[in-house]
Amino acid sequence: MATAFRILLLLITFSDSLVSTLGHGIGINYGQIANNLPPPSHVVDLLKSLNLSRVKLYDADPNVLAAFANSNVEFIIGLGNEYLQKMTDPAEAQTWIRQHVQPYISQTKITCITVGNEILTSNDAQMMSNLLPAMQTMYNSLSNLGLSKEVYVTTAHSIGILGNSFPPSAGAFRQDLANYIQRILDFHSQTGSPFLINAYPFFAYKDNPGHVSLEYVLFEPNPGMRDPGTNLNYDNMLYAQIDAVYTAIKAMGHTDIQVKVSETGWPSKGDPNEVGASTDNARLYNTNMLNRIQQHQGTPAKPSVAVDIYVFALFNENLKPGPSSERNYGLYYPNGTLVYDIGSASASATATASASASASASVSPSQGYLPLPQMDYSASKKNVISFFNVLLLPVAFLVCAL
Repeated sequence: MATAFRILLLLITFSDSLVSTLGHGIGINYGQIANNLPPPSHVVDLLKSLNLSRVKLYDADPNVLAAFANSNVEFIIGLGNEYLQKMTDPAEAQTWIRQHVQPYISQTKITCITVGNEILTSNDAQMMSNLLPAMQTMYNSLSNLGLSKEVYVTTAHSIGILGNSFPPSAGAFRQDLANYIQRILDFHSQTGSPFLINAYPFFAYKDNPGHVSLEYVLFEPNPGMRDPGTNLNYDNMLYAQIDAVYTAIKAMGHTDIQVKVSETGWPSKGDPNEVGASTDNARLYNTNMLNRIQQHQGTPAKPSVAVDIYVFALFNENLKPGPSSERNYGLYYPNGTLVYDIGSASASATATASASASASASVSPSQGYLPLPQMDYSASKKNVISFFNVLLLPVAFLVCAL
């Protein structure tokens, strides 16, 4: 055991050139549609050691919430689409909060409930009609229980709710969704909650690689695209999409609602027809995006408003339906090894060193997991760290604890 620990320390000593600058404004989506993921108790120890501050769930898994007690990690918890109709009933909503929020909130920081996911693009008329009433009922129930100032209520939308996304100054919501969105925006304005979007430039590139610049979607150097309405230049698609949403919201009479990105990422693998799905592109997208956010830049139209993003996702999830890409958005494999290196100039060197450390320390998937790189911190902090050091220190901690 002592030998293994010394090996890890030596790796740390020789890792000074692998510096990654990661910053605030980043959270991580912790999906669990898989049968081979590490238990929450393993995940919490590792993420706590990295001072991770924000995690988004798609449910209110009691095992996760209990495991993260006293961790100072802030959670967004989710109310599944299948519960919307039931949650329009005040008694049901209050019962749900009593069961899924109140038992944990004194020790686990629950700051938000997302009511449904991408409902307005589901083509389910019943769910679309139930969405706002369910949000209102959840908010009122939180108020009745004295929790509405601690926990805000929102929902996550696909970027597909936009009828026009470029140029950003002409951003507009789909006309067939206007009545739903107008009332949802009024709710956000009244309650002070943000408007969440799931935005994936990957899809735009995959569907039209001949006309969409890969450099533009990957935050790589490129001349950008100029918005003729504002004369602002956009050098990446994600920021253009965010500003298009702001424009669409403003067109509906609101300038007091913040837009946050509840999901964005890039798959490391896909089917043959999923152009652009690769390890290299996933690494470039996430690394470049994180570096951009670390610079504390807003979007061209909102330069003073920090970009707020939750990366999708923590792990690859082997039971997700759909094309291969759906199962390959994770930063980590379920056994705890990195899918690719984020924030390092030498992915192969890090991968080799990590593999050597794991082999020397004999850390099996049932005993310990390699940690997530430092993806998110409180908004008041800015950290310049060695990615590789952060990668290995918690491994050393786990090895010694075994």
